Amino acid sequence: MLSINRYLLLAFIFFALLFTCSTLFPPYPLSWLVKLIPMFILLFIAIKHLDNTWGKLFLAGIVFSGIGDFFLDYDRVNWFIFGLASFFIAHVCYIASLKPELSKLKFKKNMVLASGYLIGGVFTFCLFASELQELFVPVFVYMLVLLLMAISTVLSLRSNYWLMLGGLSFVVSDTMIGLDKFYSPLNFHHSVIMVTYYFAQLALLLGVIQSVDVVEQ
Repeated sequence: MLSINRYLLLAFIFFALLFTCSTLFPPYPLSWLVKLIPMFILLFIAIKHLDNTWGKLFLAGIVFSGIGDFFLDYDRVNWFIFGLASFFIAHVCYIASLKPELSKLKFKKNMVLASGYLIGGVFTFCLFASELQELFVPVFVYMLVLLLMAISTVLSLRSNYWLMLGGLSFVVSDTMIGLDKFYSPLNFHHSVIMVTYYFAQLALLLGVIQSVDVVEQ
Protein backbone atom coordinates (compact mmCIF):
# COMPACT_ATOMS: atom_id res chain seq x y z
CA MET A 1 0.00 0.00 0.00
CA LEU A 2 1.90 3.02 -1.35
CA SER A 3 5.37 3.22 0.20
CA ILE A 4 4.22 2.82 3.80
CA ASN A 5 6.05 0.34 6.01
CA ARG A 6 3.77 -2.68 6.19
CA TYR A 7 4.66 -3.37 9.81
CA LEU A 8 3.55 0.11 10.82
CA LEU A 9 0.31 -0.41 8.95
CA LEU A 10 -0.25 -3.76 10.62
CA ALA A 11 0.50 -2.20 14.01
CA PHE A 12 -2.02 0.55 13.30
CA ILE A 13 -4.68 -1.97 12.28
CA PHE A 14 -3.96 -4.16 15.32
CA PHE A 15 -4.25 -1.37 17.89
CA ALA A 16 -7.22 0.22 16.12
CA LEU A 17 -9.06 -3.11 16.26
CA LEU A 18 -7.91 -3.64 19.86
CA PHE A 19 -9.49 -0.40 21.03
CA THR A 20 -12.56 -0.95 18.84
CA CYS A 21 -13.14 -4.38 20.37
CA SER A 22 -12.56 -2.98 23.86
CA THR A 23 -15.58 -0.70 23.40
CA LEU A 24 -17.71 -3.84 23.71
CA PHE A 25 -16.84 -3.84 27.41
CA PRO A 26 -17.48 -1.31 30.20
CA PRO A 27 -15.12 1.70 30.47
CA TYR A 28 -11.73 0.75 31.91
CA PRO A 29 -8.72 2.72 33.28
CA LEU A 30 -6.41 4.28 30.68
CA SER A 31 -8.74 3.43 27.81
CA TRP A 32 -7.82 6.83 26.38
CA LEU A 33 -4.21 5.68 26.05
CA VAL A 34 -5.21 2.58 24.10
CA LYS A 35 -7.36 4.79 21.88
CA LEU A 36 -4.41 7.07 21.17
CA ILE A 37 -1.89 4.39 20.15
CA PRO A 38 -3.18 4.16 16.54
CA MET A 39 -2.95 7.95 16.25
CA PHE A 40 0.65 7.89 17.52
CA ILE A 41 1.44 5.36 14.79
CA LEU A 42 -0.19 7.55 12.13
CA LEU A 43 1.76 10.54 13.43
CA PHE A 44 5.02 8.59 13.16
CA ILE A 45 4.18 7.58 9.57
CA ALA A 46 3.28 11.16 8.70
CA ILE A 47 6.53 12.52 10.13
CA LYS A 48 8.49 10.10 7.92
CA HIS A 49 6.65 11.07 4.73
CA LEU A 50 5.53 14.70 5.10
CA ASP A 51 8.27 17.24 5.64
CA ASN A 52 7.06 20.33 3.77
CA THR A 53 4.85 23.19 4.95
CA TRP A 54 1.49 21.77 3.93
CA GLY A 55 2.56 18.37 5.21
CA LYS A 56 3.22 19.89 8.62
CA LEU A 57 -0.29 21.35 8.55
CA PHE A 58 -1.62 17.82 8.08
CA LEU A 59 0.62 16.66 10.93
CA ALA A 60 -0.99 19.30 13.14
CA GLY A 61 -4.38 17.89 12.17
CA ILE A 62 -3.35 14.45 13.41
CA VAL A 63 -2.06 15.94 16.67
CA PHE A 64 -5.30 17.83 17.35
CA SER A 65 -7.31 14.72 16.43
CA GLY A 66 -5.35 12.84 19.09
CA ILE A 67 -6.06 15.58 21.62
CA GLY A 68 -9.74 15.35 20.73
CA ASP A 69 -9.63 11.57 21.19
CA PHE A 70 -8.20 12.07 24.67
CA PHE A 71 -10.88 14.56 25.70
CA LEU A 72 -13.74 12.44 24.34
CA ASP A 73 -12.59 9.26 26.05
CA TYR A 74 -11.20 10.61 29.32
CA ASP A 75 -14.50 12.27 30.24
CA ARG A 76 -17.22 11.38 27.73
CA VAL A 77 -19.77 13.78 29.22
CA ASN A 78 -18.13 16.90 30.64
CA TRP A 79 -15.28 17.18 28.14
CA PHE A 80 -17.32 16.72 24.96
CA ILE A 81 -17.03 20.40 24.07
CA PHE A 82 -13.22 20.27 24.39
CA GLY A 83 -13.12 17.26 22.09
CA LEU A 84 -15.34 19.09 19.63
CA ALA A 85 -13.03 22.12 19.67
CA SER A 86 -9.95 19.94 19.13
CA PHE A 87 -11.46 18.20 16.13
CA PHE A 88 -12.59 21.57 14.77
CA ILE A 89 -8.95 22.70 14.76
CA ALA A 90 -7.91 19.35 13.25
CA HIS A 91 -10.29 19.80 10.33
CA VAL A 92 -9.10 23.37 9.76
CA CYS A 93 -5.54 22.00 9.54
CA TYR A 94 -6.65 19.28 7.11
CA ILE A 95 -8.42 21.86 4.93
CA ALA A 96 -5.36 24.11 4.93
CA SER A 97 -3.12 21.21 3.92
CA LEU A 98 -5.44 20.19 1.07
CA LYS A 99 -5.71 23.73 -0.34
CA PRO A 100 -9.06 23.19 -2.09
CA GLU A 101 -9.16 24.63 -5.59
CA LEU A 102 -12.51 26.34 -6.12
CA SER A 103 -12.25 26.74 -9.89
CA LYS A 104 -15.47 26.51 -11.90
CA LEU A 105 -14.24 23.48 -13.83
CA LYS A 106 -13.25 21.56 -10.72
CA PHE A 107 -16.48 22.43 -8.92
CA LYS A 108 -18.72 21.44 -11.85
CA LYS A 109 -16.87 18.14 -12.22
CA ASN A 110 -17.57 17.22 -8.58
CA MET A 111 -20.86 19.06 -8.11
CA VAL A 112 -22.87 15.93 -7.28
CA LEU A 113 -20.63 14.74 -4.45
CA ALA A 114 -20.10 18.22 -3.01
CA SER A 115 -23.85 18.93 -3.12
CA GLY A 116 -24.53 15.57 -1.51
CA TYR A 117 -22.40 16.50 1.48
CA LEU A 118 -24.23 19.81 1.91
CA ILE A 119 -27.72 18.31 1.53
CA GLY A 120 -26.90 15.41 3.84
CA GLY A 121 -25.38 17.75 6.41
CA VAL A 122 -28.40 20.05 6.48
CA PHE A 123 -30.79 17.09 6.76
CA THR A 124 -28.81 15.47 9.57
CA PHE A 125 -28.44 18.70 11.53
CA CYS A 126 -32.16 19.37 11.29
CA LEU A 127 -32.86 15.98 12.86
CA PHE A 128 -31.22 16.82 16.18
CA ALA A 129 -30.96 20.63 16.16
CA SER A 130 -33.79 20.98 18.68
CA GLU A 131 -31.94 18.74 21.17
CA LEU A 132 -28.66 20.66 21.15
CA GLN A 133 -29.65 23.55 23.44
CA GLU A 134 -26.41 25.31 24.55
CA LEU A 135 -24.41 23.16 22.13
CA PHE A 136 -26.34 24.44 19.10
CA VAL A 137 -23.68 26.90 17.89
CA PRO A 138 -20.61 24.71 18.62
CA VAL A 139 -22.13 21.67 16.90
CA PHE A 140 -23.33 23.75 13.94
CA VAL A 141 -19.89 25.31 13.45
CA TYR A 142 -18.21 21.92 13.83
CA MET A 143 -20.49 20.27 11.28
CA LEU A 144 -19.80 23.11 8.88
CA VAL A 145 -16.02 22.68 9.06
CA LEU A 146 -16.39 18.88 8.87
CA LEU A 147 -18.35 19.20 5.62
CA LEU A 148 -15.83 21.71 4.27
CA MET A 149 -13.05 19.23 5.00
CA ALA A 150 -14.90 16.45 3.19
CA ILE A 151 -15.66 18.73 0.23
CA SER A 152 -11.99 19.77 0.19
CA THR A 153 -10.96 16.16 -0.43
CA VAL A 154 -13.04 16.36 -3.61
CA LEU A 155 -12.10 19.84 -4.81
CA SER A 156 -8.40 19.78 -3.88
CA LEU A 157 -5.72 19.54 -6.55
CA ARG A 158 -4.39 16.72 -4.34
CA SER A 159 -7.71 14.86 -4.60
CA ASN A 160 -7.55 11.08 -5.01
CA TYR A 161 -9.67 8.11 -3.99
CA TRP A 162 -7.96 7.69 -0.62
CA LEU A 163 -8.64 11.31 0.32
CA MET A 164 -12.26 11.13 -0.81
CA LEU A 165 -12.80 7.87 1.08
CA GLY A 166 -11.25 9.43 4.18
CA GLY A 167 -13.49 12.49 3.99
CA LEU A 168 -16.59 10.38 3.44
CA SER A 169 -15.74 7.99 6.27
CA PHE A 170 -15.13 10.90 8.67
CA VAL A 171 -18.54 12.35 7.84
CA VAL A 172 -20.20 8.95 8.35
CA SER A 173 -18.47 8.42 11.70
CA ASP A 174 -19.32 11.86 13.07
CA THR A 175 -22.88 11.66 11.75
CA MET A 176 -23.39 8.45 13.72
CA ILE A 177 -21.99 10.15 16.84
CA GLY A 178 -24.38 13.08 16.41
CA LEU A 179 -27.43 10.89 15.82
CA ASP A 180 -26.58 8.61 18.73
CA LYS A 181 -25.90 11.46 21.16
CA PHE A 182 -28.56 14.00 20.20
CA TYR A 183 -31.30 12.22 18.22
CA SER A 184 -31.84 8.57 19.08
CA PRO A 185 -29.49 5.84 20.37
CA LEU A 186 -28.34 3.71 17.46
CA ASN A 187 -28.94 -0.02 17.44
CA PHE A 188 -25.33 -0.87 16.62
CA HIS A 189 -22.42 -0.43 19.01
CA HIS A 190 -19.86 2.33 19.37
CA SER A 191 -17.39 -0.02 17.68
CA VAL A 192 -18.87 0.80 14.25
CA ILE A 193 -18.16 4.48 14.89
CA MET A 194 -14.55 3.70 15.78
CA VAL A 195 -13.98 1.54 12.70
CA THR A 196 -15.14 4.33 10.39
CA TYR A 197 -13.14 6.91 12.38
CA TYR A 198 -9.85 5.03 12.31
CA PHE A 199 -10.33 4.20 8.63
CA ALA A 200 -10.99 7.88 7.91
CA GLN A 201 -7.75 8.97 9.56
CA LEU A 202 -5.73 6.27 7.79
CA ALA A 203 -7.30 6.97 4.40
CA LEU A 204 -6.70 10.72 4.70
CA LEU A 205 -3.04 10.13 5.53
CA LEU A 206 -2.59 7.64 2.67
CA GLY A 207 -4.27 10.09 0.32
CA VAL A 208 -2.03 12.98 1.37
CA ILE A 209 1.11 10.85 1.01
CA GLN A 210 -0.04 9.63 -2.41
CA SER A 211 -0.63 13.22 -3.50
CA VAL A 212 2.92 14.39 -2.72
CA ASP A 213 4.50 13.28 -6.01
CA VAL A 214 1.49 14.36 -8.07
CA VAL A 215 1.46 17.93 -6.75
CA GLU A 216 5.22 18.42 -6.76
CA GLN A 217 5.71 17.32 -10.38
